[in-house]
Amino acid sequence: MRKEKKALPVPGKKHSIIRNILLWTFEILVIILFAYVVVYFFGQSRTNIGQSMDVTLSGGDTVLLNSLVYQVGSPKRGDVISFKPNGSTTGHSSIKRIIGLPRETVQIKDGMIYINDVVYLEKKSYPVITNPGLAGNPITLGDKEYFVLGDNRNNSEDSRFADVGVVKSEYIEGKVWFVLSPSSHRGFLKN
Repeated sequence: MRKEKKALPVPGKKHSIIRNILLWTFEILVIILFAYVVVYFFGQSRTNIGQSMDVTLSGGDTVLLNSLVYQVGSPKRGDVISFKPNGSTTGHSSIKRIIGLPRETVQIKDGMIYINDVVYLEKKSYPVITNPGLAGNPITLGDKEYFVLGDNRNNSEDSRFADVGVVKSEYIEGKVWFVLSPSSHRGFLKN
């Protein structure tokens, strides 16, 4: 009969198992952190309420926000943003287009938008504004204030009206960058 040899313990095998467990734990934590960052900065969703952004967005469209872009830079004219009107934490978010930037003076005369007394010519064709609201008189924006309008200019509650007014930078939730649903509108938002 042959004698069975006992296996000798492999030096460091216990350390190798612990090292692998720690490596897997680290990799899982990195993946969770990466997923959190992606969802937090690029995956927050909002629903457009009403027809104020027709034809860019329809009522009921669900969009994704990029909240990182305004942590590393400032909002630009023409950006479509989501914000809390008057900083309300209980009300719904509103989606509008930035027209006036900090320290500019905005006025609407004869259906045209004036920025610092110069007619603002937009890249797209929007309806002539029939109701200038508060912007019938010049509105001078503060250091961190923005003037916003809905793309459906004559069917929008925006910075022309006291219920919305100018939008302070701390009330901006992010830039709208992607239409998630319905599938017929799905895709990147073009400014």
